[in-house]
Amino acid sequence: MPPGLLVMRRLLLVAWSVGLALVAGVTLGVLAGPAWALFALVPLSVLPWGWPLLGRNWRSWRYAERADDLLISRGVLWHEQTVVPYGRMQLVEVTSGPLERRFGLAGVQLHTAAAATDARIPGLNPAEAERLRDRLTELGEARSAGL
Repeated sequence: MPPGLLVMRRLLLVAWSVGLALVAGVTLGVLAGPAWALFALVPLSVLPWGWPLLGRNWRSWRYAERADDLLISRGVLWHEQTVVPYGRMQLVEVTSGPLERRFGLAGVQLHTAAAATDARIPGLNPAEAERLRDRLTELGEARSAGL
């Protein structure tokens, strides 16, 4: 996975933690007094814990194009593997929100007949995401034609 996804998620962690601390500090300082405003530091305690956790989560994402299916693996504590047979893919789309585009990232979303088996591969380079979409669409059409 490209490191842009990790950078984006870490920046979001810092922005949310600092923003929440500021809002809590001002609110508690005005409503309850300056001593209570110290409780606004609690959201900042998430930073030393969340920073390495995001790194571990980022390193856990994997995908592999196999002969008959796509294997997606993720998770550190709760390891999850999703196997999507090419013949079961109904729609493969490339998605990229404004923040993802800013970091040069895109994701591939796979839709199947069963909603529970829909899968997503986040944080890809846009060129790789488009290549993967085209390849999976091609393999899906070839496999479903034989059904």
